[in-house]
Amino acid sequence: MTPMPARIIHLTVNRPWREVYDFASQPENMPRWAAGLASGLKPDGEDWIGDGGPIGKIQVRFAPENDFGVIDHTVTLQTGINVENALRVIPNGDGAEIMFTLLRQPGTDDKAFETDAAAIHQDLSTLKNILERL
Repeated sequence: MTPMPARIIHLTVNRPWREVYDFASQPENMPRWAAGLASGLKPDGEDWIGDGGPIGKIQVRFAPENDFGVIDHTVTLQTGINVENALRVIPNGDGAEIMFTLLRQPGTDDKAFETDAAAIHQDLSTLKNILERL
């Protein structure tokens, strides 16, 4: 498969990186900041199940807890398509940088790609606002 175009969407959060990671990596917290998971995730063995809205039921598998700030996760759609999502938290001085790598999926037009990027930026902004108020 040819590499997909990618965009890294990031924000600086004025909280220690470990606090950002600890909060953001908990699937139970994701409905608070990830709009696409507003209905919540329910544990199902090693996976989590949720309602992806217009895309239907989703299955999510997260990277194991780690000391590197990696919150990568694979989302399996009802169609069986797997979407790999790279989400990272890294130290940035006394704060943190949170980064999501958006890969442009085959068949995604320019408008849909920009819409996805804007939604991710909004989610990261919501996360930043929550964490900076704690």
